[in-house]
Amino acid sequence: MALGYVGVLTIRVEMPWVSNLKEKRALVRPVVERLKARYPLTVARLDGLDAHDWEIIGVATLSNDYVWVEETLRMAADYIAREGEYRVAWETTEITVLGEDDGEDE
Repeated sequence: MALGYVGVLTIRVEMPWVSNLKEKRALVRPVVERLKARYPLTVARLDGLDAHDWEIIGVATLSNDYVWVEETLRMAADYIAREGEYRVAWETTEITVLGEDDGEDE
């Protein structure tokens, strides 16, 4: 039996109509901050910070319930897609198993 699961969601958002970094941050940062406040997640702006027309957002969570991890990441992906004034170019989800519990206490 697994001890737990780590889920990671990576999303690339694009906004080719944006012409500067300040405008892009004004679109992306509020969504990231609200996502962190609304769900039990760690959220970070990972890449594209110096590009004005795209960015990659990373989301992570940890639980002993695989289904909960999967559903929480799906809710986060839906939230990101719904709340921002950009388009989602792609997204990936990875869920990693944490160790195997052999049933023995240490």
